[in-house]
Amino acid sequence: MHRAAVMGAGSWGTTFAKLLCDAGGEVTIWGRRASLVEAINERHENPDYLPGVPLPEEVRATTDPAEALAGADFVALAVPAQTLRENLAGWAPLLPRDAMLISLIKGVELGTTRRMSEVITEVADVPEERVAVFSGPNLAREIAGGEPGAAVAACVDEAGAQRLQGATMTPYFRVYTSTDVIGCELGGAVKNVVALCVGMAVGLGFGASTQAVLMTRGLAEIARLGAALGADEHTFAGLAGMGDLVGTCISPLSRNRTFGENLGRGMTLDEVIAATSQTAEGVKSSGAVLALARKHNVEMPITEAVVSVLYEGVPIKDAAIALISRSPKPERYGVEQRHGV
Repeated sequence: MHRAAVMGAGSWGTTFAKLLCDAGGEVTIWGRRASLVEAINERHENPDYLPGVPLPEEVRATTDPAEALAGADFVALAVPAQTLRENLAGWAPLLPRDAMLISLIKGVELGTTRRMSEVITEVADVPEERVAVFSGPNLAREIAGGEPGAAVAACVDEAGAQRLQGATMTPYFRVYTSTDVIGCELGGAVKNVVALCVGMAVGLGFGASTQAVLMTRGLAEIARLGAALGADEHTFAGLAGMGDLVGTCISPLSRNRTFGENLGRGMTLDEVIAATSQTAEGVKSSGAVLALARKHNVEMPITEAVVSVLYEGVPIKDAAIALISRSPKPERYGVEQRHGV
């Protein structure tokens, strides 16, 4: 039996802990708040993030990171992207020597434009073969409820990806392997930005045609950035690309789509932030994604439009007009194209 630590007691961290347990593992969740840890241990429920979803009694929780990490074969990191560096710096001396470090985080670091796996290898001072990414169209409440789902376990070491695959496969959840860490991470991070834009369109009252346009061209943006960073173009047609993008853009359970929808309905950024209880990673990562694209001379108009609305004071309707009135171009969906939508 493998032992796992999940560092973060939010909705997806808790769901991943349940998944590991259902696959036969022994799991401890680290959480910051004693009241939430107590609820998980005594009520076998995460009332703050997954109310009404029963957790296996074998899933335990603690506020002590050393207790959570002791003897772990897998360490899943499930904190917000912009807090990973600080948290991991504190945990690094406690990490078991041979543990696989798994990123559940779908974001890009502000300032450095580093992907989460890059932050992990740097801060924990481990080789990239010990770092994995777990990504796919996984809405926490649905997966925690046992609905059929699937994801990709990505690691540059194929054996490492297979090891994670074996630790997460259940009768209701299928896991595929990949060695394309870059593609899986970019798919997960940029789809949040696209989902913000789709949500804004929904909030403005636009229908399925507009949403389909944004999702399709958003996928093209993801693929262009992926090509510039050396990702495998086939990744973006799979679960960590198109699958995650569609799930995040169409579901009312999606934090990023809901965040965008509230903006589209006329709420201010501060009002939406105040009304949002969980992290919508695309809000902060959008700026980092755009900086990463500019660093590699990749044009990403949808991302630019989102950033202009969030941080440059551009009204959503003006951003939409600017986006749709771009100069005409042929449609080329291919990673060789760095420019134009």
